[in-house]
Amino acid sequence: MKIMGIVNVTPDSFSDGGSWADPAAAIAHGRELMDQGATILDIGGESTRPGFTPLTPKQEWERIGEVVRVLSAEGNKRGVQVSVDTYHADTARWSVEAGAHIVNDVTGGLADPEMLSTVAGLDCDYILQHMRGDLVTMDQYATYTDVVAEVFAELKEARDRAVSAGIARERIILDPGLGFAKPGEENWVILRAIDELNDLGHRVLIGQSRKRFIGDLVGGVPTDRDVPTAVISGYLALHNVWATRVHNVAASVAAVATALKLQESAMDLA
Repeated sequence: MKIMGIVNVTPDSFSDGGSWADPAAAIAHGRELMDQGATILDIGGESTRPGFTPLTPKQEWERIGEVVRVLSAEGNKRGVQVSVDTYHADTARWSVEAGAHIVNDVTGGLADPEMLSTVAGLDCDYILQHMRGDLVTMDQYATYTDVVAEVFAELKEARDRAVSAGIARERIILDPGLGFAKPGEENWVILRAIDELNDLGHRVLIGQSRKRFIGDLVGGVPTDRDVPTAVISGYLALHNVWATRVHNVAASVAAVATALKLQESAMDLA
């Protein structure tokens, strides 16, 4: 399983408090994550925490442009891909032109009407995340009768829109959007149904890192959630998930290696 390390080039991230807002600090952090074993770096310039201030594509690119260029070039030498966390079509295009390999759109193409057609014309993969409403209103739509059936059906509809816009099916990666328009317990239900998500026929990305539903379980500040985040990473590896997106790469690398070793030992005993 791939480990996607998070590089937040933001002054207001919920999880790291803007520790990497300076481009030089963000680049250094990206290098550290590669050293820890990240096989993908996900670079973002806009926080989606409650009360966040939306950026224009130009403002977003001013934050992340240098980081994308440098880490894409260095990643190519180390077999590490760069993903850019954006819902702006212009930022997606500039990022791929600068060397990024993946566009990670938390809105599934809903925020920018040009996103899907833009990505269709780029040489990149596309992470399509499930959400309802928009980044401001999504919590108003967090009511489900059957969260697994509804989220997966809505993901398939979003996938079909992306394919109709010209994005090749094999370039689409599905993300159920843990924490986005989903109350606490529903996130655990989705995780338990991960095999059903794999059955949709696409690579799957899960972003559980430090999220509120984990905090509801263990309490503490966001960094206190790294251990349960890593436990979930190990679980995902056992269920053949393509990648997990995390802040603490070293912890998840260790958890995945341990889980896979246990699975290997169990198979030897069978």
